[in-house]
Amino acid sequence: MEGPISTASRESFVARVGTELGVSSWMAIEQPAIDTFAELTRDSYFIHVDPDRAKETRFGGTIAHGFLTLSMLSWMAYEVCPAVEGSKTSVNYGFDRLRFVSPVPSGSRIRGRFVLSAFDVKDNRWQARYAVTVEIEGEAKPALVADWLVAGFF
Repeated sequence: MEGPISTASRESFVARVGTELGVSSWMAIEQPAIDTFAELTRDSYFIHVDPDRAKETRFGGTIAHGFLTLSMLSWMAYEVCPAVEGSKTSVNYGFDRLRFVSPVPSGSRIRGRFVLSAFDVKDNRWQARYAVTVEIEGEAKPALVADWLVAGFF
């Protein structure tokens, strides 16, 4: 997936502040992806990459890196959040709040739930704030919650 699947006007974004934009498809987080992420980030802590040793921990097996789960937000957002019509580009602007609430066991499936919390336009720039929850299939607690800021330019 290369980018958002739909577009919406500035006025549409303003009207949707406070509403849920949608929920992404489920995505499996398998051990090969965890291992690749560990190699790329040089974070090979055993709870991520050593299934035998990880079985002895409170997690009962390997878990995804929190930052791996976080990095899946882009894919999830492309599926759910429309692009702002007339934008030349948009960029990740950061997070005002981010909490890793629950571990994501290897083999789990996750999905993102996106609520548009704010949308502002000033001159040739816009900024959106999304309240994001990454859910773990079959679990009561989410993997993470965040206030994600995205900026764009006309």
